[in-house]
Amino acid sequence: MGCKSKAEVGVQIVERWILARLRRHSFFSLAEVNQCIRALLDDLNQKPFKQLPGNRLQAFEQLDKPALKPLPANPYRYVEIKPVKVNIDYHVQHQQHHYSVPHQYVGESLELHASDTLVTLYFQQRQVASHPRKHRPGTTTEATHMPKRHQKHQQWTPGRLKNWAKDVGPAVLTWVDTQLTSKAHPEQAYRVCLGLLNLNRDYPIERLNAACNIANHEGLLRLKQVKSILQSNRDKLPEQLDLQVELPQNHENIRGPQNFH
Repeated sequence: MGCKSKAEVGVQIVERWILARLRRHSFFSLAEVNQCIRALLDDLNQKPFKQLPGNRLQAFEQLDKPALKPLPANPYRYVEIKPVKVNIDYHVQHQQHHYSVPHQYVGESLELHASDTLVTLYFQQRQVASHPRKHRPGTTTEATHMPKRHQKHQQWTPGRLKNWAKDVGPAVLTWVDTQLTSKAHPEQAYRVCLGLLNLNRDYPIERLNAACNIANHEGLLRLKQVKSILQSNRDKLPEQLDLQVELPQNHENIRGPQNFH
């Protein structure tokens, strides 16, 4: 235990003095306790010092009060600060939600400040974007952040992504096209499309196409779902029979109601 300051010792002395005065009293509400403590505290502050002139109240008015500063206009709020990198779709991610920044910062490292209500992004200590905080997965895009010609990633366009997907296979093309058309701005789907297409580094294009075929039929639009199909080798399993296929109803072993009495 470290040595206590004079202020801490003073607080303990006042606390003991008030508790000693109240130890035989019974209270039935917090308001009653506070009222008694306030009265005793006023008496103590106006009680003359034994070895110094004046009292605690006068000392406060002369020494402490002139040095006090006003309280902050806003209460303290916790802010999480972390570095983030701007993705090719000019968005940064914070807890499963994506926030846009001006497109010229693609590839740059920014500093993200996240409070309960606001997400603010800084580049070299200068604010470049601010969004209301979202606590659910999704994307927040400001129209003014959209590039006119996509200077930093103009090599990637929906047409080029589709051509690459077409070379891999028709199912891959369908999956990529669905991603591009499901977004308000196609650029928001660039990252997930590139993530899928780059899977051909780890898997043969036949398997990638087969996995996308399964994903298309089952409406699986998340990249990790396609990865799961590949990792579990589900794409290698034989195709299941369509359970909706109607079996023939005319057969010698099938009996109708006339055979039962």
